[in-house]
Amino acid sequence: MSWAEIESEAELRELLGEVMPRAATKDRPRLHERDREWLAASPFCLIATSGSDGSCDVSPKGDPAGFVHVIDDTTIAIPDRPGNRRADGFVNVLKNPHVGLIFLIPGRNETLRVNGRARLVREAPFFDEMIVKGHRPHLALVVEIEQIFFHCAKAFLRSSLWKPDSWTTDTLPSQAKLIKEVQKVEESLEELETYYGEAYGKRLYR
Repeated sequence: MSWAEIESEAELRELLGEVMPRAATKDRPRLHERDREWLAASPFCLIATSGSDGSCDVSPKGDPAGFVHVIDDTTIAIPDRPGNRRADGFVNVLKNPHVGLIFLIPGRNETLRVNGRARLVREAPFFDEMIVKGHRPHLALVVEIEQIFFHCAKAFLRSSLWKPDSWTTDTLPSQAKLIKEVQKVEESLEELETYYGEAYGKRLYR
């Protein structure tokens, strides 16, 4: 069976139709008070970046609700926490500052989307306001907002994401088994199971 590809925006519009008026006018260039409230309630976001060669990355960030620091009506800061040190998204930002973010609130089917330009900051007075469990971030992603809007709930409704009876957490092997199968690692399966076991959650901020 041959593929029928779309190769122009005109062709895309012919298939999808024009943007709904309400969707076309929903983006804003600065934070509304409701945006601030959403950020204060959100414990999780996804950050999309792109390198100078067009390669893309999406990285999750999570902390207690309200971890995003609002600097002013057009600027927010997201603290970095200890991780695997790949820093794929951060490296992208150094080459291409354009970023896209999605902020989630567990149980809510809508999301808050932010598009803008980012930079990496290694020290600022507001770092003191982003301390969690004694951990003061050594790095923050500062985003200058260019576009912000609430995204509709359809994707979450279709996926039943927040409905526990739809969850299938046991259909795949454990994280340790997955890593052992798909990566070349020196650790034994037993060592990986220990690493990703009960103690894993105790190393979140160190």
